[in-house]
Amino acid sequence: MLINLPVPTPRLRGVGLVGISVLFFSTAGLFTKGVPEDAWTIVFWRGLAAAGFTLGYLLMTGGLRQELAGFGWPALFVSLLGASGSAAFISSFKLTSIANVALIYATVPLLAAILAWICLRERPTTRTILASGATLAGVLIIFGGSLGGASLTGDLLALWMTVTLAGSMVLYRRWPETPTGMPSALSSIVLLPVALLAAAPLDAAPEYMPAMAGFGLVFAVASITLMAGARLLPSAETGLLSALETPVAPLLAFLFLAEVPSTATFVGGGVILSAIFWSQWPRR
Repeated sequence: MLINLPVPTPRLRGVGLVGISVLFFSTAGLFTKGVPEDAWTIVFWRGLAAAGFTLGYLLMTGGLRQELAGFGWPALFVSLLGASGSAAFISSFKLTSIANVALIYATVPLLAAILAWICLRERPTTRTILASGATLAGVLIIFGGSLGGASLTGDLLALWMTVTLAGSMVLYRRWPETPTGMPSALSSIVLLPVALLAAAPLDAAPEYMPAMAGFGLVFAVASITLMAGARLLPSAETGLLSALETPVAPLLAFLFLAEVPSTATFVGGGVILSAIFWSQWPRR
């Protein structure tokens, strides 16, 4: 007996793709803090692996020619935003806690909503606005418990990463035909010469190579699924869903690195999770 399953709607596919990216992105702190190399060395080897995996996937699936044909200035802008954001992202973990990076990243729905409103005149729904406000409240709760315990430089780098990601979401919403694979690969490639000048990645310890290569694979999957999902959802909703990383990343840090989140992190993370699930609850 055959069962006809309902065809997923574009919105449901978008939610699923962003959810996958959240799970993969949440492991970034584990890779970065678990490898005792400097940030630029990790940027180099993670970028080399991510570009290799992405280009290899495009070659095997026959999508490379199509991606190159569709590579215009929006794709170039996304690549440059991704390059600066990923460099800041990795460096921020070396200078502040995983929880702090995650909580600052949780402001991405607000930033994406503001940018989409300004650039696209995409007015967010009342539910999204309320959920984003609750997310901000959760961030403030966590931040209140972290005052005085984090590096200002690391926090600022995490904030810049959040701005670049919100900008990329808006670009994909405005130009949904923009390819996802090539910009992801190029954002890693352009950082390779910078990393060679800033550090000595070729002197990295061989025992850490598998972890950095694994980080590259995780990053490639997370980046492509996030931007593919951003094509199908309003920018504010994409940002709101991606904020799920805020409670997940500190939890992984606690389980694998014994980095204990504060009480404020637990409370704020609960607020953020509740707001995100409420925003996605089926409506009449």
